[in-house]
Amino acid sequence: MNDIMRSKTSTQLFQYWNLIRGDRELPRRDEIEPSAIRTLLPELFILERDSFASIKFRLAGTHVCALFGQELRGQQFGTLWFGTQAGRTLQVSTQVMARHVPVMLSAIALTEDRRELEIEALLLPLASNEGHSDRILGSLSPLSRPYWLHAAPVSGLDVRGLRVLDPDRTAALLREPAMDEAFSPGIRQVQHLRVFEGGRDA
Repeated sequence: MNDIMRSKTSTQLFQYWNLIRGDRELPRRDEIEPSAIRTLLPELFILERDSFASIKFRLAGTHVCALFGQELRGQQFGTLWFGTQAGRTLQVSTQVMARHVPVMLSAIALTEDRRELEIEALLLPLASNEGHSDRILGSLSPLSRPYWLHAAPVSGLDVRGLRVLDPDRTAALLREPAMDEAFSPGIRQVQHLRVFEGGRDA
């Protein structure tokens, strides 16, 4: 996966998630040991699905909150994304839980004064103690460290691509109607990467 992920945080979190899940589709959330990934915690978050089928932040690391200049706990995950991408990322997150597949989103973070920053967002499904997939362990990692990082808050994220991190299930998942609705129209596929055309739509 090193040729796919550009962020050290993404790579190390994915390796840890794979380690604790073993030969299962996903690990239980009580198997996550924060001390084992302490250096990654500032860029990590946990999403949960509420009774209204919304996806909200249960926890967000200090660097994730600092990127947007606000506390994210309790906020909708979709509010980070521009325009119709809010609904699309909700569908993606729902599919990560429902299909038990890890997904990586590539995006451009934009500030109010149009500064840009490349971002990787990793979404990994987690099971409850009873085995139900109801949360996501994720990371949000800048791919560079400009001087203004955490000083000029990001106003939103513009999705540029999606990759399903399970080669054996990529084709089947991308044929799912929910995924087709989430990523059409205006998408082209490059190998296993689906790329949004047109950039920001808001």
